[in-house]
Amino acid sequence: MAEKNLFEYNEESIKSLDWKEHIRLRPGMYIGKLGDGSSADDGVYVLIKEVVDNCIDEHTMGYGKHVDVNIEGKTITVRDYGRGIPLGKVVDVVSKINTGAKYDSKAFQKSVGLNGVGTKAVNALSNYFKVTAYRDGKEKTAEFERGVLIKEHKEITSKESNGTMVTFIPDETVFKNYHFVQEYLDKQFWNYCYLNAGLVMNLNGKKYVSKNGLLDLLEKNTNADEIRYPIIHIKGEDIEVALTHENAYGEEYYSFVNGQFTTQGGTHLAAFREGYVKTIRDFYKKDYDASDIRGSICAAISVRVQEPVFESQTKTKLGSQNVYENGPSMKNFIGDFLSKELNNFLHRNPATAEALKRRIEQNERERKELAGIKKLANERAKKANLHNKKLRDCKYHYNDEPTGKEKDIIIEKQKESTIFITEGDSASGSITKARSVNTQAVFSLRGKPLNCYGLTKKVVYENEEFNLLQHALNIEESYEGLRYNNIVIATDADVDGMHIRLLLLTFFLQFFPDLVKNGHVYVLETPLFRVRNKQETIYCYDETAKQAAMKKLGSKPEITRFKGLGEISPDEFARFISADMKLQPVIMEQGEHIQNLLEYYMGKNTPQRQDFIIDNLRVELDLIEEVIIK
Repeated sequence: MAEKNLFEYNEESIKSLDWKEHIRLRPGMYIGKLGDGSSADDGVYVLIKEVVDNCIDEHTMGYGKHVDVNIEGKTITVRDYGRGIPLGKVVDVVSKINTGAKYDSKAFQKSVGLNGVGTKAVNALSNYFKVTAYRDGKEKTAEFERGVLIKEHKEITSKESNGTMVTFIPDETVFKNYHFVQEYLDKQFWNYCYLNAGLVMNLNGKKYVSKNGLLDLLEKNTNADEIRYPIIHIKGEDIEVALTHENAYGEEYYSFVNGQFTTQGGTHLAAFREGYVKTIRDFYKKDYDASDIRGSICAAISVRVQEPVFESQTKTKLGSQNVYENGPSMKNFIGDFLSKELNNFLHRNPATAEALKRRIEQNERERKELAGIKKLANERAKKANLHNKKLRDCKYHYNDEPTGKEKDIIIEKQKESTIFITEGDSASGSITKARSVNTQAVFSLRGKPLNCYGLTKKVVYENEEFNLLQHALNIEESYEGLRYNNIVIATDADVDGMHIRLLLLTFFLQFFPDLVKNGHVYVLETPLFRVRNKQETIYCYDETAKQAAMKKLGSKPEITRFKGLGEISPDEFARFISADMKLQPVIMEQGEHIQNLLEYYMGKNTPQRQDFIIDNLRVELDLIEEVIIK
């Protein structure tokens, strides 16, 4: 007998949501994942981007040379000096879906946003939202709460310069416990300036400006002592490219469309990678392997596209096949540009051409030396995947191509896809029992990893743990195959656990730096203490928090010091890896070079490093002593 359908499908099942309700019900369709600010693509940064994008569009059209942004606590204010929203449409532009000037290609030829959604999403997802337009000696203000108009001010005269000012407070019922990471904001604002040479941006009084565009970007993100030849910088109408080769492994790309940082690439990046290979083969008149040509490359490409089509509202991947309406294909446009301009540059700069050739041939030698080792390592990995339980996989993977009606929701789930790398059966067992099987996977290490600083990639295939880990992540061939958006190192909060964490970070920085540079690697923060009485339980992440909890609960509460992850029960662990999970992002600061960093911390035991350890240990002891005295 068939089971009775528990959900009736009738007229009452059909509901109509207004624009605010739909955005708040399905925020991922509009701004990607929510998050708490620990990741660069979390929603709070997207809200800032959506407002600033409008300022950039004004600048691109020739109006307004600077943008001021102020973040005070939870309140964000963005002021541009463009033309200002037409006063009669101030309310409509920020509260009526599919309303805006960007449908008129004459007004916004190559804008980032074309769908009239951005500021509406910010409005709907903000506890408070205020917009003021200054235009021709007059101003108009409107205020909202969660997208609902609460006050529309009358037009008044104004002495302010033309432009628009938006103030908003992200809704904490949507973005729970959010915070801003300064390094992410720095990167976001620098990218705006690299793509708009001469634009001045101010964030809380800090000035951002670039004179040389993508050349400045690569200079900021590479080390002059480590690149193989001076950065190649070429520009054309609606296209700009900068590239060089480093000593590091992997391929590193920064791709942009109409000022939008396309973190997942798209048709323009695919066209660049293909066009670059073809140009190099033609120049040297040799059929080099594509992986040898692109190995160790660091490149940036920016294109201006008429009415771009992105694969989702968050605009992280370009889908446009053509640059202009009835114009050349993306592949031909970029390929022809490289074939002419890059070819000319190499002919005019023979020293650069020779250095590039040496880098390609070095990649070729290393690839051939690894061929036999890789074959054996792949066979071992396949066998291990069949017979051991090192990887407990999840359902949604970051590099899957979703289809169907719920595509945006699936994409949102994929961005939550996480793999925890932990050590030991007890720790991995607790996480496995507590995890979400849809989005969270677990990889279990056996013992401490090898310190791989200064070693070649040969060790990745010869070392069983490293080989299985790269296969679990699916990054053996390229970074593009990455199966999980978030790689979380989950080790005990003791000396051994910290050592394992450091060795894993060394592994990623040495052989897969793209993962760190693109914000995929995190450290899981788990509580050191549990303080409880019969009424309340408080989990504490440091000594100061423990002392505060003891004071709050009073009368000698029970205190547990967690020595390892395996001591935390699955029921308790569930709360630490769910919506309230505390992740510490591994961030490379602008201008910080990986090899210098690894040499200092993981190289020979220098007097400088000894002094660093002693000085920082002294600071920690002083802090602990201060807490105990209090």
